[in-house]
Amino acid sequence: MCLAIPGKILSTEGDDIMRVGRVDFGRVVKQINLAYTPEAAIGDYVLVHVGFAITVIDEAEAEKVFAHLERIGEIEAELAAADAAQ
Repeated sequence: MCLAIPGKILSTEGDDIMRVGRVDFGRVVKQINLAYTPEAAIGDYVLVHVGFAITVIDEAEAEKVFAHLERIGEIEAELAAADAAQ
């Protein structure tokens, strides 16, 4: 199973296969390889898998994924609280 996380490009440098960007994932900023998404620009959202941006997505789609991830975190916290109460 693969998991790709959306992030917003803050800056870019380099070109072709050496093109990288600083990508914001909420509270974490990482340097990501942008070779597979040459069309990606500052301010765009990209899906990132193992350090590579694999596609550009629109902001609405990124927000949907963020909402799902937040809900998963809430469910995990509820389950942990239920386990602790037993």
